[in-house]
Amino acid sequence: MKAIDLIENIKSKNMIQSKNIFESLMTIIATRKLLEAKKSVAARMEVNEEDEETIQEEVLDLNEARIRIIKARIRGGKIQRRKKVSNVAGYTLRGGKLKRMSMTERRKRRMGQRRGKLKRRAKLGRALMKRKRSLRRRKAMGL
Repeated sequence: MKAIDLIENIKSKNMIQSKNIFESLMTIIATRKLLEAKKSVAARMEVNEEDEETIQEEVLDLNEARIRIIKARIRGGKIQRRKKVSNVAGYTLRGGKLKRMSMTERRKRRMGQRRGKLKRRAKLGRALMKRKRSLRRRKAMGL
């Protein structure tokens, strides 16, 4: 690995070689950062040709039940009723219409899902315990 070589050259006070290794490492890091920046810029840019195609697709797709309605449920002690969500992968509802998600939004959602997965797994034991307790109470009350 070049980073280890760099450290070894600095220890042995071979500054010319360490400078060359450092410069090559910096170019590698810079190209990686540049590629990531290009991806984020490309995701933010609006491509007109693609938009025209998706608008035509959206008009056709809306007729094919692309929006799903979620029934009433309780979240955080409050009741949520009739929530509309997209039934299509890569699309989200904005202002009552299906919109195509940008690549940055997809990437952020994916990272959020990973974080959420770990949190859910950590809280699962407590949720099961509470559910068990609630079922016992209902059974004791005769429900």
